[in-house]
Amino acid sequence: MTDPKFDKENIFGIGAPLPEQFARYFIGQAHLNPLTRFPNIANVTFEPGCRNNWHIHHKGGQLLLVIAGRGWYQEWGKEPRELKSGDVVEIPPEVKHWHGAAKDSPMSHLAVEVPAQGGSNEWLEPVEDKEYNKLR
Repeated sequence: MTDPKFDKENIFGIGAPLPEQFARYFIGQAHLNPLTRFPNIANVTFEPGCRNNWHIHHKGGQLLLVIAGRGWYQEWGKEPRELKSGDVVEIPPEVKHWHGAAKDSPMSHLAVEVPAQGGSNEWLEPVEDKEYNKLR
């Protein structure tokens, strides 16, 4: 990224571009910096305008700890929630949702996978540009 404030806040670094097996579920460019394996914790950095598809974490859920920038989180059927550095999002299992950067700002969050026997992710449809572009 080229924003010195963002780079300073993003203390874990942006890592490498997402591998293709994950990148196909994102609109825009995201980066992955794995930090631990158990529990699985990674710093995910979304470039401005990048977001992931709607998805569901079966059985285990997920925790997001926003460390830099500004972005969005939305659960199916609910209003989008603006995210900024210091925000925490608890995502229970079986909740359809998406998250990503704002149009004008990158965002990094620590993604903590809640371990569960038989846990999995189900990737669904993209967040439509029409809906995303309504966000400020």
